[in-house]
Formats: sequence, C-alpha cells, structure tokens
Amino acid sequence: MSVGRIIETPGCVAEGCAYLAEIEPRFATVFEATGPLPLRRKPDGFEALLSAIVSQQVSVASANAIWGRLKAAKLTGPRKVLWASEAELRACGLSRQKVRYAKALAEARIRFPDLRDAPDEEVIATLIEVPGIGRWTAEIYAMFSLGRADVFAPADLALQESARVLFDLSDRPSEKALREMAAAWSPWRAVAARGLWAYYHVAKNREGIR
Repeated sequence: MSVGRIIETPGCVAEGCAYLAEIEPRFATVFEATGPLPLRRKPDGFEALLSAIVSQQVSVASANAIWGRLKAAKLTGPRKVLWASEAELRACGLSRQKVRYAKALAEARIRFPDLRDAPDEEVIATLIEVPGIGRWTAEIYAMFSLGRADVFAPADLALQESARVLFDLSDRPSEKALREMAAAWSPWRAVAARGLWAYYHVAKNREGIR
C-alpha cells in the first residue's frame, strides 16, 4: 500500500485548495474568506506527539502555556520525561492523566523514522497502541508531522463546528457523520481540514488548532 501524497510546500496546499474549490463551491467561499492557508508542517518524532497530547481537551492558549513551561524545564524529550517525577511534570501544567500518557509515550520507544514510509492506517494503528493516544491525536500527527494529504480528524470539535456553519447544518455533525462527509474531499482531506480550521478562526475569532 502506497503512502500517497505528502504535503511539503505551500504549493501543495494551494493545489489541494484548487481541487476542493472545484468539487465543492463552499470551499471556494472558505478560501475567499481565509486567504492562503498555512502549510502547518511540523517536525515528526517524540516531541511532536507529546505536544499533541498536551493539546488534548484544553484551549489553544492553555496548551501553548503548558508547552512553554515544559520547554523551559527541558522536559520534552523521551529520556527527560521518563526520568522526571510526577511533581515536576505536574508543575508544568500536565494533569495526572497526561503525566501517565507522557510517560507511556516515552516507554513505547516508537521508531518514528519508520512511520514516514508507512501507510496512513498503519501510522494511526501504531500510535493508538500507546495509552492516551486516540485516533484524533494520531490523525493530527499524520497530518502535520508526516504531511499526509488525505488524513482528516473528524472528532475535532472545531472542525465539526466549522462544518456546521459552512454547510448550514442544524446541528454540529458527529464524528461519524463528518468522516462520511469528508470522504467526498479525498484525496485532499488534510487541506479541507486546514480550510475548516482557518474558517473556524474567521467565523468564531478563535483558534481551532495549535
């Protein structure tokens, strides 16, 4: 099974936008409102996944603050996380549950370079074996750290709310409903996600993703 298209440059994002605007006029409206979408590529590896865990179920501002404290304390590498006490990690703002997740990730010893050549579903299956990493976190990692062009994160509340506004839905779509909607946006679902996050910022004046 091939890896598929990788988003590496702003040109890749622009290509995805052109495709989406052609197949779904509402996306043309999105891109007119948002302007060019950000590339949103991040390095892969332990630190990127730990950052995604930090972002779970907290606001973007809170996640940024916690991450800043972890960076200042030099507690973003696997060995440092393993050696750190719960009190040290809690002092940076991690909940007890997230302390457990961070240590489980450090103990998992994932071979991150191997994921670069693995199919999307294999990447997600590998990551969700780690306690605390659900499908949302795995999909965010695949999208932003591996650049996968056709990965979507339908459990994301900002994506659900943005889709509700854009498609004039009476209710916010469920994860299942939004996953089904997004199937029509293949092979550029990750660009559709970028568009919906950017549209959420325009419509709600709030950041939807770090």
